[in-house]
Amino acid sequence: MPQTNVRRLLPSIALLALASLIAKPAAADADRTPPPGGVNKLKPGIFVAEGARCSRPPNAAIRRYDGKGISSVHRRACIARILSKRRSGYGSLYKVSQSCIDTGAGPGKRVVEQQTIDIPDALHFTIRSQGNTAYRYCPIRELPPGLRATS
Repeated sequence: MPQTNVRRLLPSIALLALASLIAKPAAADADRTPPPGGVNKLKPGIFVAEGARCSRPPNAAIRRYDGKGISSVHRRACIARILSKRRSGYGSLYKVSQSCIDTGAGPGKRVVEQQTIDIPDALHFTIRSQGNTAYRYCPIRELPPGLRATS
């Protein structure tokens, strides 16, 4: 290839390289989950206890927030009612009365539990009334296939 043609192509190649570096992420990386909201102002989805990996959380470390309440693998269809809310450090401290069906699947009785939940932001919460267990949000792409369907 003549040297003059190479010199003409260099600016185009440099521009393409630069464009690829600053291009937006692919649509598959976009977060299509609902925004934070609901009763506790958390992002709906799966949360895991601090120290657990999103890709392989033990059942006891999993909580699901659906905008109505925080459920576990052994309690579902939870509905939280806020009893009080106050500012706490960088977030809010909620006292709630939460009603859940006391079984992971099938028929079960509904139980009511009082909880104190510290929510510093939409992606983290600590259930103070259950031994100060802290949870963090897990993006769907980081969850195992079985949990992705429930997010």
